[in-house]
Amino acid sequence: MKKSICKRIFVIGMGISFLTLSCTDLNEKLYSDVTASNFFKTDEEFIAALGQAYSAFGGIGNHFGLFTINELASDELVICTKGGDWYDGGVLLQMHRHNYVASNGLFNSAWGFCYGGINTCNRLISQFKDLGTPEADAFIAELRAVRALWYYWLVDTFGNVPLVVDFKDISKPATKSRQDVFAFIESELNDVINVLPTKKDASTYGRMTKWAALAIRCKLYLNAGTYTGTPQWQKAADAANEIINNGGYTLETSYKANFAINNAGSRENILVYPYDKVFAQGFNWVAMTLSTASQPTYNLTFQPWNGYQTVEEFYNSYIDPAQNPGPQGPVWKGLTHDTSPADGVSDDIGTVDLRLSNFIVGPQYNQDGTRTLDAGFEAGIDFDGAPLTFTPQLNEIYPQGLRQAGARIGKYEFEVGGTNNMSNDFVIFRLSDIILSLAEADFRLGLTAEALILVNSIRTRAGVTPFTGPLTLDLLYAERGREMYAEMTRRQDQIRFGTFNNAWWEKTVSDPHYNLFPIPKQQVDANDKLVQNPGYSGG
Repeated sequence: MKKSICKRIFVIGMGISFLTLSCTDLNEKLYSDVTASNFFKTDEEFIAALGQAYSAFGGIGNHFGLFTINELASDELVICTKGGDWYDGGVLLQMHRHNYVASNGLFNSAWGFCYGGINTCNRLISQFKDLGTPEADAFIAELRAVRALWYYWLVDTFGNVPLVVDFKDISKPATKSRQDVFAFIESELNDVINVLPTKKDASTYGRMTKWAALAIRCKLYLNAGTYTGTPQWQKAADAANEIINNGGYTLETSYKANFAINNAGSRENILVYPYDKVFAQGFNWVAMTLSTASQPTYNLTFQPWNGYQTVEEFYNSYIDPAQNPGPQGPVWKGLTHDTSPADGVSDDIGTVDLRLSNFIVGPQYNQDGTRTLDAGFEAGIDFDGAPLTFTPQLNEIYPQGLRQAGARIGKYEFEVGGTNNMSNDFVIFRLSDIILSLAEADFRLGLTAEALILVNSIRTRAGVTPFTGPLTLDLLYAERGREMYAEMTRRQDQIRFGTFNNAWWEKTVSDPHYNLFPIPKQQVDANDKLVQNPGYSGG
């Protein structure tokens, strides 16, 4: 299923028109040789053109974009400066410490990624509208929902952004309030949800369906208090219930199955971007997180970058205190530990929580069973020397973070013999997020017993003891964190639960204006109609 639709939607579509994700001009016209007179004669041609809108998502799984700003600003992930590596002008430290500025290039990259996708949607909507046929109208509805997803990400991160909806309008767009952008997304979804496809098969895999659009609506309403000042818990619950009751999705028996190399068969994933190491490249977490010494662990064809690490406090949220030996010893020693794994990795599928598969920790082994060695280890500081051992403990964020410190991102399965491009499909929405969203909405509406049942369905799948009650917001928040690690939800969860400005490792209490990212300086400089977010200067 995955490869057929990937080839149908993405490869054919990308062959027609390649999208430049680094664009910063909100009105840049991305012309194509495709016109109404020479194309759009069959469903296959419509779908091939539509593929251009989906191929725009290809940057979601790589470094220096939307994923990076969301995750590094949260208490989940960090990139420590490791001697001469990963300082990058201080932009990564800014994200963790919440002292980011508008000139930080990460923001311009994320902005260009989102508006590049919006421009492509606007161009295709304009081309399809020129046809004026019922077939075109159905695809326009799909494109409007895709565009709503892009704006959902923008309203969440930057808040007050331009609403660019007319491809033929070449004027500079002005800033719209966060409330206006919220209302636009809501209106667009309301207009198209009931005309979007409801079936789940190869023809809709990786595409916007009614259920994916409802997931956007659910998350929009879940965060409505943040976006508009007015919570809309009942509307969030209604959207979640429609997906759960009518969408035909179910929790996978295995949590890991949702993130396997061949995860196209997941019954839980609602919307994905189908990556492929040959035909749809760009998913490079294997490079972003593993050590430079990890190449023989997986027989990789390249040397990884030794970047992304997990904040120790977050990793420890999975561990039962009775099994955690504390700061004086490696946490993984209390867990079930495979010392000679077939995949070369020391698996930490713990007796506490099966979602510890999210992490790579402990001693690392080559494919022949020998220990992986790190020639660059810090002599006299690294506790076991050259043998590569990922420790959950982090010593410092700057200037000399230890090379082997920090649990690494193990959420998506890494291929033995793989390249720096992964073939796992990147999960944008899945059922467990919707279940936990419903649990939170129910709890805040006073339906605490119903919320407890929902949360326990997630805990049971994770192999941990169900809560016996009473459920609290703190327990619900912690469960969301464990379930949704590295899925671009933690930052918005922290803001919604009121923890984003708290102090955590290598971060002091931060001002609430950091809840919104700054409008990129490059954009403000290029467009005098843009208004910088409160608390930031133009640069």
